[in-house]
Amino acid sequence: MMDQIFDWCVQVLVYWANIFGITYKEINVWVFVIIWPILTIVLVAVIIKQRQRIRQLSGK
Repeated sequence: MMDQIFDWCVQVLVYWANIFGITYKEINVWVFVIIWPILTIVLVAVIIKQRQRIRQLSGK
């Protein structure tokens, strides 16, 4: 099962690499070294802001 998931993920990355005209390695770097960390930071910031907003609205 895990091998199938991995193979599917590789196929998706190869597909997107072909669309953007870059290699599998390059799309891998873009996704896992650039895009994913940026999204993680943004989502953590959103969570922090939402918690602050909830505290303000609940009067704590």
